Amino acid sequence: MTNVLDIRALEVTFSTDHGDVKAVDGVSLAVQPGRVLAVVGESGSGKTVSARTVLGLLPDTAVARGSVLLTSRDGGETNDLLHLSGDQLRAVRGRDVAMVFQEPSTALNPVYTIGWQIAEGLRAHEKLSKQAMRQRVVEMLELVGLPDPAERVDYYPHQLSGGQKQRVMIAMALALKPGLIVADEPTTALDVTVQAEILDLLRSLRDELGTAILLITHNMGVVADLADDVAVMYQGEVVEQATVAEIFANPREEYTKRLLGAVLKLGDGRIQPRDRGQDPAGASGPGTAAIAVVDRDGAPIVSARGLEIQYPGRLGRPGFTAVRGVDFDIRPGEVFGLVGESGSGKSTIGRAIAGLTDATGGSLTVLGHEMVGFKERSFKPLRKQIGFVFQDPASSFNPLLTIAENVAEPLIVHGLARNVRGAQQRVDELLEAVQLPRAYGERFPHELSGGQRQRASLARALALDPMLLIADEPTSALDVSVQARVLELFTELQAELGFAALFITHDLAVVDALADRVGVLYRGELVETGPTSEVLLAPRERYTQRLLASLPVPEPAEQADRRELARALREAESAV
Repeated sequence: MTNVLDIRALEVTFSTDHGDVKAVDGVSLAVQPGRVLAVVGESGSGKTVSARTVLGLLPDTAVARGSVLLTSRDGGETNDLLHLSGDQLRAVRGRDVAMVFQEPSTALNPVYTIGWQIAEGLRAHEKLSKQAMRQRVVEMLELVGLPDPAERVDYYPHQLSGGQKQRVMIAMALALKPGLIVADEPTTALDVTVQAEILDLLRSLRDELGTAILLITHNMGVVADLADDVAVMYQGEVVEQATVAEIFANPREEYTKRLLGAVLKLGDGRIQPRDRGQDPAGASGPGTAAIAVVDRDGAPIVSARGLEIQYPGRLGRPGFTAVRGVDFDIRPGEVFGLVGESGSGKSTIGRAIAGLTDATGGSLTVLGHEMVGFKERSFKPLRKQIGFVFQDPASSFNPLLTIAENVAEPLIVHGLARNVRGAQQRVDELLEAVQLPRAYGERFPHELSGGQRQRASLARALALDPMLLIADEPTSALDVSVQARVLELFTELQAELGFAALFITHDLAVVDALADRVGVLYRGELVETGPTSEVLLAPRERYTQRLLASLPVPEPAEQADRRELARALREAESAV
Protein backbone atom coordinates (compact mmCIF):
# COMPACT_ATOMS: atom_id res chain seq x y z
CA MET A 1 0.00 0.00 0.00
CA THR A 2 1.38 3.40 -1.03
CA ASN A 3 1.84 5.81 1.84
CA VAL A 4 -0.07 9.08 1.61
CA LEU A 5 2.83 10.80 3.36
CA ASP A 6 6.41 9.62 3.58
CA ILE A 7 8.87 11.83 5.51
CA ARG A 8 12.48 10.68 5.20
CA ALA A 9 15.49 11.94 7.20
CA LEU A 10 13.94 15.37 7.68
CA GLU A 11 16.15 18.07 9.19
CA VAL A 12 14.93 21.61 9.92
CA THR A 13 17.33 24.32 11.09
CA PHE A 14 16.39 27.85 12.15
CA SER A 15 18.76 30.80 11.83
CA THR A 16 18.79 32.96 14.99
CA ASP A 17 20.85 35.84 16.36
CA HIS A 18 22.67 33.31 18.53
CA GLY A 19 23.44 30.88 15.72
CA ASP A 20 21.65 28.01 14.00
CA VAL A 21 19.19 25.91 16.00
CA LYS A 22 18.29 22.42 14.77
CA ALA A 23 14.62 21.87 15.62
CA VAL A 24 14.15 18.59 13.73
CA ASP A 25 16.95 16.06 13.37
CA GLY A 26 16.61 13.04 11.06
CA VAL A 27 12.86 12.46 11.42
CA SER A 28 11.25 9.71 9.33
CA LEU A 29 7.46 9.17 9.45
CA ALA A 30 4.88 7.48 7.22
CA VAL A 31 1.08 7.83 7.12
CA GLN A 32 -1.00 5.20 5.33
CA PRO A 33 -4.41 5.82 3.71
CA GLY A 34 -7.30 5.64 6.18
CA ARG A 35 -5.04 5.63 9.26
CA VAL A 36 -4.26 8.14 12.01
CA LEU A 37 -0.63 8.71 12.98
CA ALA A 38 -0.31 10.60 16.27
CA VAL A 39 2.95 12.47 16.90
CA VAL A 40 3.43 13.12 20.62
CA GLY A 41 6.06 14.71 22.81
CA GLU A 42 6.77 17.74 24.97
CA SER A 43 6.67 21.34 23.78
CA GLY A 44 9.81 22.02 21.74
CA SER A 45 10.20 18.40 20.62
CA GLY A 46 9.68 19.33 16.94
CA LYS A 47 6.13 18.02 16.45
CA THR A 48 4.57 21.16 14.97
CA VAL A 49 7.68 22.07 12.94
CA SER A 50 7.57 18.64 11.29
CA ALA A 51 3.84 19.03 10.57
CA ARG A 52 4.20 22.52 9.10
CA THR A 53 6.95 21.28 6.81
CA VAL A 54 4.33 19.09 5.11
CA LEU A 55 2.43 22.19 3.97
CA GLY A 56 5.46 24.38 3.33
CA LEU A 57 4.50 26.73 6.16
CA LEU A 58 7.94 27.24 7.68
CA PRO A 59 9.27 30.82 8.04
CA ASP A 60 12.03 32.21 5.87
CA THR A 61 14.56 31.67 8.66
CA ALA A 62 14.12 27.88 8.38
CA VAL A 63 16.11 25.53 6.14
CA ALA A 64 14.67 22.03 5.56
CA ARG A 65 16.62 19.03 4.22
CA GLY A 66 15.62 15.46 3.48
CA SER A 67 12.40 14.60 1.67
CA VAL A 68 8.67 14.98 2.29
CA LEU A 69 6.84 12.78 -0.23
CA LEU A 70 3.10 13.39 -0.63
CA THR A 71 0.88 11.23 -2.83
CA SER A 72 -1.96 13.11 -4.56
CA ARG A 73 -5.55 12.40 -3.50
CA ASP A 74 -6.18 10.31 -6.62
CA GLY A 75 -3.01 8.29 -5.98
CA GLY A 76 -1.55 9.15 -9.36
CA GLU A 77 1.33 11.48 -8.47
CA THR A 78 3.93 11.78 -5.71
CA ASN A 79 5.67 15.10 -5.03
CA ASP A 80 8.61 15.98 -2.83
CA LEU A 81 7.21 19.06 -1.13
CA LEU A 82 10.65 20.39 -0.20
CA HIS A 83 11.43 20.93 -3.88
CA LEU A 84 8.19 22.55 -5.05
CA SER A 85 7.90 26.22 -5.98
CA GLY A 86 5.44 28.55 -4.27
CA ASP A 87 2.88 28.15 -7.05
CA GLN A 88 3.24 24.37 -7.02
CA LEU A 89 2.76 24.29 -3.23
CA ARG A 90 -0.39 26.40 -3.51
CA ALA A 91 -1.76 23.87 -6.01
CA VAL A 92 -1.13 21.03 -3.54
CA ARG A 93 -2.48 22.74 -0.41
CA GLY A 94 -6.16 22.11 0.09
CA ARG A 95 -6.36 19.63 -2.81
CA ASP A 96 -3.96 16.93 -1.54
CA VAL A 97 -3.22 18.04 2.03
CA ALA A 98 -4.96 20.46 4.39
CA MET A 99 -4.35 21.62 7.94
CA VAL A 100 -6.55 22.07 10.99
CA PHE A 101 -4.87 24.61 13.24
CA GLN A 102 -4.73 24.54 17.05
CA GLU A 103 -6.60 27.78 17.72
CA PRO A 104 -9.52 28.42 15.32
CA SER A 105 -10.18 31.86 16.81
CA THR A 106 -6.87 33.13 15.43
CA ALA A 107 -6.90 31.00 12.27
CA LEU A 108 -10.31 32.30 11.12
CA ASN A 109 -10.59 35.84 9.73
CA PRO A 110 -13.03 37.81 11.93
CA VAL A 111 -14.23 40.12 9.13
CA TYR A 112 -15.46 37.40 6.73
CA THR A 113 -18.32 34.94 7.13
CA ILE A 114 -17.43 31.32 7.69
CA GLY A 115 -19.04 30.44 4.34
CA TRP A 116 -16.79 32.88 2.49
CA GLN A 117 -13.70 31.44 4.20
CA ILE A 118 -14.60 27.81 3.46
CA ALA A 119 -15.24 28.75 -0.17
CA GLU A 120 -11.82 30.41 -0.45
CA GLY A 121 -10.13 27.10 -1.25
CA LEU A 122 -12.84 26.22 -3.76
CA ARG A 123 -12.33 29.52 -5.56
CA ALA A 124 -8.60 28.87 -5.79
CA HIS A 125 -8.91 25.34 -7.22
CA GLU A 126 -12.28 24.94 -8.92
CA LYS A 127 -14.57 26.94 -11.16
CA LEU A 128 -18.05 26.85 -9.67
CA SER A 129 -21.05 29.13 -9.88
CA LYS A 130 -21.96 31.09 -6.74
CA GLN A 131 -24.97 28.87 -6.19
CA ALA A 132 -22.99 25.65 -6.61
CA MET A 133 -20.22 26.96 -4.36
CA ARG A 134 -22.66 27.92 -1.61
CA GLN A 135 -24.31 24.48 -1.86
CA ARG A 136 -20.90 22.79 -1.51
CA VAL A 137 -20.07 24.90 1.55
CA VAL A 138 -23.42 24.04 3.18
CA GLU A 139 -22.74 20.36 2.48
CA MET A 140 -19.34 20.63 4.18
CA LEU A 141 -20.89 22.27 7.24
CA GLU A 142 -23.53 19.55 7.32
CA LEU A 143 -20.83 16.88 7.04
CA VAL A 144 -19.01 18.22 10.11
CA GLY A 145 -22.25 18.38 12.11
CA LEU A 146 -22.73 22.15 12.45
CA PRO A 147 -26.38 22.81 13.43
CA ASP A 148 -28.53 24.72 10.90
CA PRO A 149 -25.79 24.87 8.23
CA ALA A 150 -27.96 26.71 5.66
CA GLU A 151 -28.40 29.56 8.14
CA ARG A 152 -25.01 29.53 9.86
CA VAL A 153 -23.10 29.64 6.58
CA ASP A 154 -23.56 33.41 6.82
CA TYR A 155 -22.36 33.65 10.44
CA TYR A 156 -19.12 35.35 11.44
CA PRO A 157 -16.59 33.46 13.63
CA HIS A 158 -17.49 35.41 16.79
CA GLN A 159 -21.06 34.09 16.54
CA LEU A 160 -19.91 30.49 17.06
CA SER A 161 -18.64 28.58 20.09
CA GLY A 162 -15.11 27.17 20.28
CA GLY A 163 -16.25 23.68 19.24
CA GLN A 164 -18.30 25.07 16.35
CA LYS A 165 -15.33 27.10 15.12
CA GLN A 166 -13.20 23.97 15.19
CA ARG A 167 -15.85 22.20 13.08
CA VAL A 168 -15.62 25.09 10.59
CA MET A 169 -11.84 24.60 10.44
CA ILE A 170 -12.36 20.91 9.67
CA ALA A 171 -14.98 21.78 7.02
CA MET A 172 -12.45 24.16 5.46
CA ALA A 173 -9.85 21.40 5.41
CA LEU A 174 -12.33 18.97 3.81
CA ALA A 175 -13.64 21.36 1.13
CA LEU A 176 -11.48 19.85 -1.63
CA LYS A 177 -11.51 16.31 -0.16
CA PRO A 178 -7.74 15.97 0.41
CA GLY A 179 -6.15 12.61 1.05
CA LEU A 180 -4.31 13.87 4.14
CA ILE A 181 -5.34 16.17 7.00
CA VAL A 182 -2.72 17.56 9.37
CA ALA A 183 -4.43 18.30 12.70
CA ASP A 184 -2.25 20.33 15.07
CA GLU A 185 -3.62 20.06 18.64
CA PRO A 186 -7.23 20.24 17.34
CA THR A 187 -8.85 19.73 20.77
CA THR A 188 -6.47 21.51 23.18
CA ALA A 189 -8.76 24.39 24.14
CA LEU A 190 -12.03 22.41 24.06
CA ASP A 191 -13.95 21.01 27.00
CA VAL A 192 -14.29 17.23 27.26
CA THR A 193 -17.77 16.89 25.73
CA VAL A 194 -16.97 19.06 22.71
CA GLN A 195 -13.60 17.30 22.42
CA ALA A 196 -15.42 13.96 22.26
CA GLU A 197 -17.62 15.26 19.43
CA ILE A 198 -14.60 16.51 17.43
CA LEU A 199 -12.82 13.17 17.91
CA ASP A 200 -15.95 11.33 16.73
CA LEU A 201 -15.97 13.57 13.66
CA LEU A 202 -12.30 12.90 12.85
CA ARG A 203 -12.88 9.17 13.38
CA SER A 204 -15.79 9.19 10.92
CA LEU A 205 -13.64 10.96 8.32
CA ARG A 206 -11.06 8.22 8.65
CA ASP A 207 -13.57 5.36 8.57
CA GLU A 208 -16.09 6.63 6.01
CA LEU A 209 -13.98 8.77 3.66
CA GLY A 210 -10.65 6.97 4.05
CA THR A 211 -8.92 10.22 5.01
CA ALA A 212 -5.42 9.85 6.43
CA ILE A 213 -4.72 12.04 9.48
CA LEU A 214 -1.43 13.28 10.92
CA LEU A 215 -2.39 14.21 14.49
CA ILE A 216 -0.16 16.44 16.61
CA THR A 217 -1.11 16.33 20.29
CA HIS A 218 0.15 16.18 23.86
CA ASN A 219 -3.08 14.61 25.17
CA MET A 220 -2.45 10.89 25.61
CA GLY A 221 -6.17 10.27 26.13
CA VAL A 222 -6.82 11.69 22.65
CA VAL A 223 -4.10 9.42 21.29
CA ALA A 224 -5.72 6.36 22.88
CA ASP A 225 -9.12 7.41 21.54
CA LEU A 226 -8.24 8.19 17.91
CA ALA A 227 -4.80 7.05 16.80
CA ASP A 228 -3.84 3.87 14.96
CA ASP A 229 -0.09 4.47 15.12
CA VAL A 230 2.09 6.62 17.38
CA ALA A 231 5.45 8.34 16.96
CA VAL A 232 7.13 9.77 20.07
CA MET A 233 9.42 12.77 19.55
CA TYR A 234 12.05 14.13 21.93
CA GLN A 235 14.43 17.02 21.23
CA GLY A 236 13.82 16.91 17.50
CA GLU A 237 14.14 13.16 17.06
CA VAL A 238 11.69 10.26 16.82
CA VAL A 239 12.64 8.02 19.74
CA GLU A 240 9.93 5.39 19.36
CA GLN A 241 7.27 4.31 16.82
CA ALA A 242 4.65 1.60 17.22
CA THR A 243 0.93 0.90 17.03
CA VAL A 244 -1.19 2.63 19.65
CA ALA A 245 -1.80 -0.66 21.50
CA GLU A 246 1.94 -1.42 21.70
CA ILE A 247 2.88 2.08 22.89
CA PHE A 248 0.46 1.99 25.82
CA ALA A 249 0.91 -1.67 26.73
CA ASN A 250 4.67 -2.02 26.32
CA PRO A 251 6.61 1.25 25.79
CA ARG A 252 10.27 0.51 25.15
CA GLU A 253 11.99 3.87 25.61
CA GLU A 254 12.48 5.45 29.03
CA TYR A 255 11.22 8.82 27.74
CA THR A 256 7.96 7.25 26.54
CA LYS A 257 7.49 5.65 29.95
CA ARG A 258 8.02 9.02 31.66
CA LEU A 259 5.59 10.68 29.27
CA LEU A 260 2.88 8.12 30.01
CA GLY A 261 3.67 8.24 33.73
CA ALA A 262 3.00 12.00 33.81
CA VAL A 263 -0.59 11.55 32.59
CA LEU A 264 -3.18 12.26 35.28
CA LYS A 265 -5.92 9.65 35.70
CA LEU A 266 -9.24 9.79 37.51
CA GLY A 267 -9.10 7.83 40.75
CA ASP A 268 -5.39 8.46 41.43
CA GLY A 269 -6.39 10.92 44.18
CA ARG A 270 -4.82 14.20 45.23
CA ILE A 271 -1.24 15.14 44.52
CA GLN A 272 0.67 15.13 47.80
CA PRO A 273 3.13 17.95 48.65
CA ARG A 274 6.67 16.71 48.36
CA ASP A 275 10.23 17.89 48.98
CA ARG A 276 10.86 20.80 46.65
CA GLY A 277 14.51 20.09 46.16
CA GLN A 278 16.36 20.58 42.89
CA ASP A 279 14.13 21.47 39.94
CA PRO A 280 14.95 20.22 36.42
CA ALA A 281 15.22 23.89 35.37
CA GLY A 282 18.07 24.33 37.82
CA ALA A 283 16.47 26.35 40.61
CA SER A 284 16.76 25.17 44.18
CA GLY A 285 13.58 25.13 46.19
CA PRO A 286 13.42 25.98 49.89
CA GLY A 287 13.31 22.33 50.92
CA THR A 288 10.40 20.47 52.40
CA ALA A 289 7.31 22.66 52.39
CA ALA A 290 5.90 23.40 55.83
CA ILE A 291 2.18 22.68 55.95
CA ALA A 292 0.24 25.82 56.83
CA VAL A 293 -2.14 25.61 59.80
CA VAL A 294 -5.56 26.78 58.57
CA ASP A 295 -8.87 26.86 60.43
CA ARG A 296 -11.19 25.33 57.85
CA ASP A 297 -14.14 25.75 60.18
CA GLY A 298 -13.75 29.51 60.07
CA ALA A 299 -15.96 31.87 58.06
CA PRO A 300 -15.94 31.04 54.32
CA ILE A 301 -13.60 33.08 52.14
CA VAL A 302 -16.27 33.02 49.42
CA SER A 303 -19.97 32.33 49.91
CA ALA A 304 -22.61 32.33 47.14
CA ARG A 305 -26.34 32.02 47.75
CA GLY A 306 -28.76 32.13 44.84
CA LEU A 307 -26.08 33.88 42.80
CA GLU A 308 -27.22 35.34 39.50
CA ILE A 309 -25.07 37.03 36.88
CA GLN A 310 -26.75 38.63 33.91
CA TYR A 311 -25.15 40.37 30.97
CA PRO A 312 -27.17 43.32 29.67
CA GLY A 313 -28.75 43.11 26.24
CA ARG A 314 -27.72 45.34 23.36
CA LEU A 315 -29.60 47.03 20.54
CA GLY A 316 -32.96 46.36 22.17
CA ARG A 317 -32.24 42.67 22.83
CA PRO A 318 -33.00 41.14 26.26
CA GLY A 319 -30.18 40.44 28.67
CA PHE A 320 -28.48 37.04 28.92
CA THR A 321 -28.42 35.21 32.25
CA ALA A 322 -25.05 33.42 32.43
CA VAL A 323 -25.37 32.17 36.03
CA ARG A 324 -28.56 31.49 37.99
CA GLY A 325 -29.34 30.20 41.50
CA VAL A 326 -25.81 29.07 42.36
CA ASP A 327 -24.89 28.15 45.97
CA PHE A 328 -21.40 27.23 47.17
CA ASP A 329 -18.74 28.07 49.77
CA ILE A 330 -14.96 28.18 49.60
CA ARG A 331 -13.51 27.64 53.05
CA PRO A 332 -10.12 28.86 54.33
CA GLY A 333 -7.28 26.75 52.93
CA GLU A 334 -9.62 24.79 50.64
CA VAL A 335 -9.27 24.14 46.89
CA PHE A 336 -12.70 24.26 45.26
CA GLY A 337 -12.82 22.94 41.69
CA LEU A 338 -15.37 24.33 39.25
CA VAL A 339 -15.97 22.23 36.12
CA GLY A 340 -18.35 22.26 33.18
CA GLU A 341 -18.54 22.83 29.45
CA SER A 342 -17.61 26.06 27.69
CA GLY A 343 -20.35 28.61 28.28
CA SER A 344 -21.49 27.00 31.55
CA GLY A 345 -20.53 30.08 33.58
CA LYS A 346 -17.24 28.92 35.19
CA SER A 347 -15.09 31.88 34.21
CA THR A 348 -18.00 34.28 34.75
CA ILE A 349 -18.18 33.21 38.41
CA GLY A 350 -14.42 33.55 38.79
CA ARG A 351 -14.48 37.06 37.35
CA ALA A 352 -17.40 38.04 39.61
CA ILE A 353 -15.45 36.88 42.69
CA ALA A 354 -12.51 39.04 41.58
CA GLY A 355 -14.79 42.04 40.99
CA LEU A 356 -14.20 42.00 37.22
CA THR A 357 -17.84 41.14 36.38
CA ASP A 358 -20.93 42.41 38.20
CA ALA A 359 -22.97 39.94 40.26
CA THR A 360 -26.56 41.03 39.58
CA GLY A 361 -28.70 38.92 41.92
CA GLY A 362 -28.70 36.72 45.00
CA SER A 363 -25.68 37.09 47.25
CA LEU A 364 -21.93 36.72 46.68
CA THR A 365 -19.72 37.42 49.69
CA VAL A 366 -15.95 37.63 49.11
CA LEU A 367 -13.69 38.14 52.16
CA GLY A 368 -16.74 39.39 54.02
CA HIS A 369 -17.65 41.92 51.31
CA GLU A 370 -20.98 41.72 49.44
CA MET A 371 -20.32 41.80 45.68
CA VAL A 372 -23.89 42.38 44.51
CA GLY A 373 -24.04 46.13 43.91
CA PHE A 374 -20.50 46.62 45.27
CA LYS A 375 -18.60 49.89 44.96
CA GLU A 376 -15.07 49.75 43.60
CA ARG A 377 -13.83 52.21 46.22
CA SER A 378 -14.85 49.95 49.10
CA PHE A 379 -13.65 46.73 47.44
CA LYS A 380 -10.28 48.02 46.18
CA PRO A 381 -8.44 47.49 49.52
CA LEU A 382 -9.44 43.81 49.38
CA ARG A 383 -8.02 43.24 45.89
CA LYS A 384 -4.56 42.62 47.32
CA GLN A 385 -6.02 39.55 49.05
CA ILE A 386 -7.01 37.99 45.71
CA GLY A 387 -4.53 36.52 43.23
CA PHE A 388 -5.45 35.55 39.67
CA VAL A 389 -3.70 33.01 37.43
CA PHE A 390 -4.89 33.35 33.84
CA GLN A 391 -5.27 30.65 31.20
CA ASP A 392 -2.69 32.11 28.83
CA PRO A 393 0.23 33.84 30.60
CA ALA A 394 1.66 34.85 27.22
CA SER A 395 -1.22 37.29 26.71
CA SER A 396 -1.65 38.29 30.39
CA PHE A 397 1.97 39.44 30.73
CA ASN A 398 3.08 42.79 29.33
CA PRO A 399 5.48 41.73 26.54
CA LEU A 400 7.48 44.96 26.90
CA LEU A 401 8.33 44.27 30.56
CA THR A 402 10.77 41.70 31.90
CA ILE A 403 9.53 38.84 34.04
CA ALA A 404 10.81 40.62 37.16
CA GLU A 405 8.92 43.79 36.20
CA ASN A 406 5.73 41.81 35.57
CA VAL A 407 5.99 39.98 38.90
CA ALA A 408 6.74 43.21 40.75
CA GLU A 409 3.76 45.05 39.25
CA PRO A 410 1.22 44.12 42.01
CA LEU A 411 3.69 45.26 44.68
CA ILE A 412 4.13 48.63 42.97
CA VAL A 413 0.42 49.12 42.26
CA HIS A 414 -0.49 48.52 45.92
CA GLY A 415 2.28 50.76 47.23
CA LEU A 416 4.44 48.04 48.77
CA ALA A 417 7.38 49.00 46.58
CA ARG A 418 8.28 52.22 44.76
CA ASN A 419 9.89 50.50 41.77
CA VAL A 420 11.28 47.17 40.56
CA ARG A 421 14.56 47.73 42.39
CA GLY A 422 12.68 48.17 45.65
CA ALA A 423 10.77 44.94 45.01
CA GLN A 424 13.80 42.94 43.86
CA GLN A 425 14.23 40.89 47.04
CA ARG A 426 10.55 39.88 47.07
CA VAL A 427 10.65 39.09 43.32
CA ASP A 428 13.70 36.87 43.83
CA GLU A 429 11.90 35.04 46.66
CA LEU A 430 8.84 34.50 44.49
CA LEU A 431 10.83 33.18 41.52
CA GLU A 432 12.65 30.82 43.84
CA ALA A 433 9.35 29.68 45.34
CA VAL A 434 8.01 28.72 41.90
CA GLN A 435 11.33 27.03 41.03
CA LEU A 436 12.60 29.51 38.45
CA PRO A 437 16.23 30.71 38.55
CA ARG A 438 16.53 34.34 39.64
CA ALA A 439 18.28 35.14 36.37
CA TYR A 440 14.99 34.44 34.55
CA GLY A 441 13.69 37.70 36.00
CA GLU A 442 15.81 39.54 33.43
CA ARG A 443 14.15 37.73 30.52
CA PHE A 444 11.08 38.81 28.60
CA PRO A 445 7.92 36.65 28.49
CA HIS A 446 8.56 35.41 24.95
CA GLU A 447 11.94 34.04 26.05
CA LEU A 448 10.32 31.54 28.44
CA SER A 449 8.56 28.28 27.61
CA GLY A 450 4.85 27.85 28.29
CA GLY A 451 5.44 26.04 31.57
CA GLN A 452 8.01 28.62 32.73
CA ARG A 453 5.61 31.47 31.92
CA GLN A 454 2.87 29.76 33.92
CA ARG A 455 5.24 29.45 36.89
CA ALA A 456 6.01 33.18 36.60
CA SER A 457 2.26 33.87 36.42
CA LEU A 458 1.81 31.93 39.66
CA ALA A 459 4.62 33.96 41.24
CA ARG A 460 2.87 37.21 40.31
CA ALA A 461 -0.46 35.95 41.69
CA LEU A 462 1.23 35.15 45.03
CA ALA A 463 3.18 38.41 45.25
CA LEU A 464 0.84 39.95 47.84
CA ASP A 465 0.33 36.78 49.94
CA PRO A 466 -3.35 36.49 48.97
CA MET A 467 -5.97 34.68 51.03
CA LEU A 468 -7.72 33.56 47.81
CA LEU A 469 -6.26 32.44 44.49
CA ILE A 470 -8.41 32.17 41.36
CA ALA A 471 -6.88 29.92 38.68
CA ASP A 472 -8.76 29.96 35.37
CA GLU A 473 -7.71 27.01 33.14
CA PRO A 474 -4.02 27.51 34.05
CA THR A 475 -2.78 24.20 32.57
CA SER A 476 -5.03 23.65 29.53
CA ALA A 477 -2.36 24.58 26.97
CA LEU A 478 0.55 22.73 28.64
CA ASP A 479 1.87 19.35 27.64
CA VAL A 480 1.46 16.51 30.14
CA SER A 481 4.91 16.55 31.71
CA VAL A 482 4.97 20.35 32.14
CA GLN A 483 1.38 20.25 33.45
CA ALA A 484 2.40 17.65 36.04
CA ARG A 485 5.24 19.86 37.31
CA VAL A 486 3.04 22.98 37.47
CA LEU A 487 0.31 21.11 39.37
CA GLU A 488 2.83 19.66 41.84
CA LEU A 489 4.16 23.17 42.40
CA PHE A 490 0.64 24.54 42.92
CA THR A 491 -0.08 21.83 45.49
CA GLU A 492 3.14 22.47 47.39
CA LEU A 493 2.63 26.24 47.51
CA GLN A 494 -1.03 25.90 48.53
CA ALA A 495 -0.09 23.56 51.38
CA GLU A 496 2.78 25.79 52.47
CA LEU A 497 0.99 29.15 52.27
CA GLY A 498 -2.53 27.99 53.13
CA PHE A 499 -4.43 30.14 50.63
CA ALA A 500 -7.93 29.14 49.50
CA ALA A 501 -8.32 28.54 45.77
CA LEU A 502 -11.00 28.47 43.11
CA PHE A 503 -9.64 26.20 40.38
CA ILE A 504 -11.58 26.53 37.11
CA THR A 505 -10.96 23.85 34.51
CA HIS A 506 -12.55 21.48 32.01
CA ASP A 507 -10.00 18.75 32.83
CA LEU A 508 -11.65 16.46 35.36
CA ALA A 509 -8.41 14.59 36.08
CA VAL A 510 -6.79 17.87 37.15
CA VAL A 511 -9.68 18.55 39.54
CA ASP A 512 -9.32 15.05 40.97
CA ALA A 513 -5.63 15.72 41.60
CA LEU A 514 -6.05 19.14 43.26
CA ALA A 515 -9.49 19.86 44.70
CA ASP A 516 -10.98 19.14 48.13
CA ARG A 517 -14.49 19.73 46.78
CA VAL A 518 -15.92 20.21 43.30
CA GLY A 519 -18.95 21.87 41.75
CA VAL A 520 -20.35 20.90 38.34
CA LEU A 521 -21.92 23.70 36.26
CA TYR A 522 -24.34 23.18 33.39
CA ARG A 523 -25.86 26.11 31.52
CA GLY A 524 -25.28 28.46 34.42
CA GLU A 525 -26.67 26.18 37.13
CA LEU A 526 -24.77 24.16 39.72
CA VAL A 527 -26.12 20.66 39.13
CA GLU A 528 -23.89 18.77 41.58
CA THR A 529 -21.43 19.63 44.34
CA GLY A 530 -19.61 17.76 47.08
CA PRO A 531 -16.27 16.15 48.03
CA THR A 532 -14.19 15.51 44.92
CA SER A 533 -13.97 11.75 45.37
CA GLU A 534 -17.74 11.41 45.72
CA VAL A 535 -18.68 13.60 42.75
CA LEU A 536 -16.09 12.22 40.33
CA LEU A 537 -16.16 8.55 41.31
CA ALA A 538 -19.87 8.17 42.11
CA PRO A 539 -21.74 10.97 40.30
CA ARG A 540 -25.48 11.22 40.91
CA GLU A 541 -26.51 13.52 38.07
CA ARG A 542 -26.78 12.31 34.48
CA TYR A 543 -24.89 15.34 33.16
CA THR A 544 -21.93 14.66 35.49
CA GLN A 545 -21.95 11.04 34.33
CA ARG A 546 -21.83 12.17 30.68
CA LEU A 547 -19.04 14.64 31.46
CA LEU A 548 -16.96 11.91 33.07
CA ALA A 549 -17.65 9.41 30.27
CA SER A 550 -16.47 12.01 27.72
CA LEU A 551 -13.04 12.28 29.36
CA PRO A 552 -10.57 10.24 27.27
CA VAL A 553 -8.31 7.94 29.26
CA PRO A 554 -4.80 6.86 28.23
CA GLU A 555 -5.69 3.20 27.65
CA PRO A 556 -7.05 2.21 24.21
CA ALA A 557 -9.31 -0.71 25.22
CA GLU A 558 -10.83 1.11 28.19
CA GLN A 559 -11.27 4.24 26.09
CA ALA A 560 -13.25 2.30 23.47
CA ASP A 561 -15.68 1.19 26.19
CA ARG A 562 -15.95 4.72 27.59
CA ARG A 563 -16.65 6.09 24.11
CA GLU A 564 -19.63 3.76 23.75
CA LEU A 565 -20.86 4.70 27.23
CA ALA A 566 -20.62 8.41 26.42
CA ARG A 567 -22.52 7.87 23.17
CA ALA A 568 -25.28 5.96 24.99
CA LEU A 569 -25.58 8.71 27.64
CA ARG A 570 -25.81 11.40 24.93
CA GLU A 571 -28.55 9.47 23.15
CA ALA A 572 -30.45 8.92 26.41
CA GLU A 573 -30.21 12.62 27.25
CA SER A 574 -31.45 13.57 23.79
CA ALA A 575 -34.43 11.24 24.14
CA VAL A 576 -35.55 12.90 27.40
